[in-house]
Amino acid sequence: MSIERLSPAEQVMLWPDQIWPQDIGAIIILDGSNLFDPDRRFRIEAVRQLVESRLHLVPRFRQLLYTPPRGLGGPLWVDDAAFDVGKHIAVMPLAPRAGEATLLRAAERLIQRRLDRSRPLWEMWFLTGLPELRVGLFVKMHHAIGDAIAGVASLATLIDADPDARVAPPQPWTPAPRPSEADLLAELRQRRRLERRAAVSVLAHPMAAVRTAVGVWPAMCELLADKPLPANSLSRRVGTDRRLAVVRGRIDAVKAVAHACDAKVNDAFLGVIAGGLRALLHSRGELIEGGVMRIYVPVSLRHGQNAAARGNVVAQMVIPLPVGVPDPVQRLQMIAAETAIRKARSRPSVGATPMNGFVAKVLPKLVERQGVSVASADVPGPEQPLYFAGARLLELFPVLPLMSKVSLGVAGISYAGQFNITVVGDGDTYPDLDVFGAAVSEELHELSVSLASPAVAYAATAHPQADTATPRSVTTVLATSESTK
Repeated sequence: MSIERLSPAEQVMLWPDQIWPQDIGAIIILDGSNLFDPDRRFRIEAVRQLVESRLHLVPRFRQLLYTPPRGLGGPLWVDDAAFDVGKHIAVMPLAPRAGEATLLRAAERLIQRRLDRSRPLWEMWFLTGLPELRVGLFVKMHHAIGDAIAGVASLATLIDADPDARVAPPQPWTPAPRPSEADLLAELRQRRRLERRAAVSVLAHPMAAVRTAVGVWPAMCELLADKPLPANSLSRRVGTDRRLAVVRGRIDAVKAVAHACDAKVNDAFLGVIAGGLRALLHSRGELIEGGVMRIYVPVSLRHGQNAAARGNVVAQMVIPLPVGVPDPVQRLQMIAAETAIRKARSRPSVGATPMNGFVAKVLPKLVERQGVSVASADVPGPEQPLYFAGARLLELFPVLPLMSKVSLGVAGISYAGQFNITVVGDGDTYPDLDVFGAAVSEELHELSVSLASPAVAYAATAHPQADTATPRSVTTVLATSESTK
């Protein structure tokens, strides 16, 4: 019998989950013209049939997270014998002709909903009522299923490059029985034998182990041993409320900005985040000239194609953002130089350190000591327009989880010429999230004007899905949620 234990990296994603839900997700805007029947009712059954026909491509979407009794090893994935796709896909009607602020408020509430551990850890909500028959889709899955790249790959199995793609009948599926205690014990003993052999191999080649440890030490220092930074009002433990903002841009403008500074797209992304933080701290009277804030940047450890990516194959990098530097071009150049140095370092997976016993008590305190209060993710998305159940994906916004004192998550994704950013803030820490969102918009505009060619600067002023032309390279929308404490 095949037993699929959670990898160490996947188990790390469970560690904070009792306090801070660790779900990744996306807000998608669909052209819903063909998602309604003649009576204007949303065709929910047709959508469920489409998803069910693709579930064989995403095995985790029909599996439960199961924690066996003590002494039988760590958690594992088991098939859900009572799986019902209807329990994972639902409609949430908004007020007729609801605006984007209303859509984001609904998404905030859905972010705060905990996934039901008695079911596979994902769900999809269709938010109807937007103007011009547009439909919002909020989809989320637990971070234990996969990292951001795996999340995009999972979503890709449900969408098509052709609006007329045929929906095939679901493939036959019979849930595998849950392993017995004897099966789990036998597998655990075999696993421990392999671990002992690996330990003996390390002892037999001590210099190789020393070289590995020395190689990853600089990266570990980023996470644990850098000098703590002065605390500010952003260094607060994350609560239950969430606030959302979205920023729209063009990937060609971002690439032009990066190219002009001999930088990468992710460097430009970090640059606009630094500008947003600078403006926010300035508005609170906390900006220190020459000051620095640190941000988490994920580093994929995958090699080759990511189309069929599964699981969490990622390391963590910490980048200092020079928020005290007033010139945005200089900030970007400093970030690019620093990331080039840190990218060259060897990095262990986020699951390299077991989160149990003494380590589980000490490591979170060491991480918090570094004062990192912002997380980021920059995900390359599809370059061509895509379709879900024949409905064109107009816009795509990724959503990050928060935890501990990391009270702000900023995620960007490129899609069909766009570069869209989603900002998730702790409700108590960021009552003024609009200041950050507007500053990110302004920062990207200033960089585009300062560095981009005239042709790219012109392209940056138009968004293909915007209702009206805007004079800026991006537009910002903020939604404020009521407290649910």
